[in-house]
Amino acid sequence: MGPIDYLVVEFPGNRMTGEGFPILVDLVDRGLIRILDLMFVRKDDDGSVTGVEIADLTDDGKLDLAVFEGVSSGLLGQDDIEEAATALEPGSSAGILVYENLWAAPFAATLRRGGARMVASGRIPVPALVAALDATEAAH
Repeated sequence: MGPIDYLVVEFPGNRMTGEGFPILVDLVDRGLIRILDLMFVRKDDDGSVTGVEIADLTDDGKLDLAVFEGVSSGLLGQDDIEEAATALEPGSSAGILVYENLWAAPFAATLRRGGARMVASGRIPVPALVAALDATEAAH
């Protein structure tokens, strides 16, 4: 298996346009990722959190999310949903995506066969990267 990552994407004011979904489908179609779980939640103004069915997101006829129906490995539990919801502003909704990085699986398998082991992993947040690049450019 490749590394497993997750994303929580907030849609302030519950405004989901669906523009990112074709790109997500393309990543799957090209074999770069495999979606393990995709779930949607809504955080009400009182702070309560509820799951949102994909069918409820497509009632207006603008979003076609049928390809994502039933995407669930069972990895996401209620505790994960509640933890993700702590990052959300009241009156917002979010998509929670758990995915495997398929592109990395052959690389990781080759390294393991050679006796290598991963000892650290992480992610640099994009705003931090942009700030560092801007600072470097300003110094020159």
